[in-house]
Amino acid sequence: MAEPFTYGRRGISGRFEDAERELLRGLFRDVVALLEPDDAPEEDPLAALVGISPDATEPEDPALLRLLPNVSKDDDEETREFRRLTERSLREGKAGALRAASLGLESRDVLLDDAGAEHWATALTDVRLVLAERLGIHSEQDAERIHGVTDWSDVGDDDVDAYLALVYNFVTWLQTTLVDAMLASYRAGGRGNGPEGAGSGRGQD
Repeated sequence: MAEPFTYGRRGISGRFEDAERELLRGLFRDVVALLEPDDAPEEDPLAALVGISPDATEPEDPALLRLLPNVSKDDDEETREFRRLTERSLREGKAGALRAASLGLESRDVLLDDAGAEHWATALTDVRLVLAERLGIHSEQDAERIHGVTDWSDVGDDDVDAYLALVYNFVTWLQTTLVDAMLASYRAGGRGNGPEGAGSGRGQD
């Protein structure tokens, strides 16, 4: 079973079983695929260079909309302009954090410095958002219902919702331990003191 993220002298550390590493890699990979836009062949190279998406529109997938929400509920023009100017960089930043976190799963032991912890925090947040949408979590009552699913042995082979609920609860627990570890690091004045090279989130043998 995974060990919680904790803060210590060497930085923020965690440990995962092989099955958990594969699960997290798959989740990170799936969200990256969701974030990757379908670039049109005739895309303006200058717009791409400066990070503008001239044809950015509200995502049809509600899970992607949770990752890239509208900036305004009342002003369609403001929302379109915000997407045009920022959506590409938002997608790339989120995908980059997910890929960096995935690299940290090369071994069972994960050791993070500040940058690595930020990547993981972003990645886990975005995975939770996608899972929450797939599970229909839109209220406290919905969340309580999902948190009540706790026993893997009760999940049948074809019970997709129960499986996703367990995965959501696992990711939520993992994110909570990471945030606690980051706060402990901050309180101890440990920010910036992580091991050299750990910013990528690579596992340490």
